[in-house]
Amino acid sequence: MSPPRYRRVTVLMGGWSAERAVSLNSGAAAADALRKAGYTVAVLDVHRDPLRFLEDLRDSRPDVVFNALHGRFGEDGRIQGMLDILGLPYTHSGALASALAMDKPAAKTVFAAAGIPVPEHVLVGADAFADPDREPMARPYVVKPPNDGSSVAVYVVTEGSNALAALRQDWPYDGPAMVERFIPGRELTVAVMGEGDAVRPLAVTEITTQRGFYDYDAKYVTGGSVHVLPADLDAATTAACLELSARAHRALGCRGVSRADLRFDGRTPYLLEVNTQPGLTATSLVPEQAALTGLSFPALCAWMVEAAACDG
Repeated sequence: MSPPRYRRVTVLMGGWSAERAVSLNSGAAAADALRKAGYTVAVLDVHRDPLRFLEDLRDSRPDVVFNALHGRFGEDGRIQGMLDILGLPYTHSGALASALAMDKPAAKTVFAAAGIPVPEHVLVGADAFADPDREPMARPYVVKPPNDGSSVAVYVVTEGSNALAALRQDWPYDGPAMVERFIPGRELTVAVMGEGDAVRPLAVTEITTQRGFYDYDAKYVTGGSVHVLPADLDAATTAACLELSARAHRALGCRGVSRADLRFDGRTPYLLEVNTQPGLTATSLVPEQAALTGLSFPALCAWMVEAAACDG
């Protein structure tokens, strides 16, 4: 790696989204890794008041920002836009790529245009489940928010499922939900690093869980899932997953690190979504894949800092 461009790093963490707890863990882990890599590190639990946030950020005197926020505001392009205006370089993707990736229907439109297989979906309101004799899609299907991450408020509707009763009783979304065809098979994920022609997919991990699907607890509770790395796939399927993930990263215009989530039905890998702010907790997937390629966690975080940019 070239000599460091930056010395003072402010790690943004916490915030007020549904993923606050995960963000605090990611931020603490990244801050510790960056200190080990030789940086002077400040941590900032982002306040909802923008003026207070700007004051706190100014007081930390950063050369660069490490964005460890997850969920709305931290991951959807808004904090990125503020940092662009300030002219402060930051890790991970820029405002447009972040906003596109967070908007699942918009992202799937981009993926489909790039020739990437995606499961079909429809957007619906609560009234789509009001009639017990009608459903928006043939089972099995998944109901999820169109603009949240970490499998927050995700329901898998299968034959005999009671998920619809919960949806009818208490609609958990602010607006419409996305109903997406459920792809039976294997849960796979690929970390991608870089930008443009320098994009590099790292490896394929298979995720297994006893919870039925890879939900919030499976992702973040110790023992909630098992990561098989590298995934036990034939060479052609592995290559396809790596290529599709890199293509999705480029199609959205991502930079830094992203993580693509896929389902494999035994014939076709389907791309579900791209996470532009993947978790950095003790159970997270990206640090595991980086380690497999010989990149330690402090080295990974240092690479993200040195690859930081802004569009200001």
